Amino acid sequence: MTAILAETEVRLTDLATTRKVIAELALAQDDPEPPETSTAYEAIVNAFNQHPDQEFRARELHELLGMPTDEASVNVTRARLGRLLRQGFLTQPGRVRYQKRT
Repeated sequence: MTAILAETEVRLTDLATTRKVIAELALAQDDPEPPETSTAYEAIVNAFNQHPDQEFRARELHELLGMPTDEASVNVTRARLGRLLRQGFLTQPGRVRYQKRT
């Protein structure tokens, strides 16, 4: 009986260690977006700050900022523009057009 109890305590210790490792990994996944993403957001926000009265399409922003204009890259920017719209930084004066909120 003593041997079984000792073995169970060792397993519990191992499980506690495993739980700590998994918790740390889960916290690491909740870190903010990678730096290149925040840099892209900064570039987009700066473009709107430099041209506050101008309306942009996602592809026009890419051309202005010298970013790739392939469809996948532009779609990522469309998602970013949607997030900035929901956060209240941008308005959408027309379909697929974005402008800085004044």
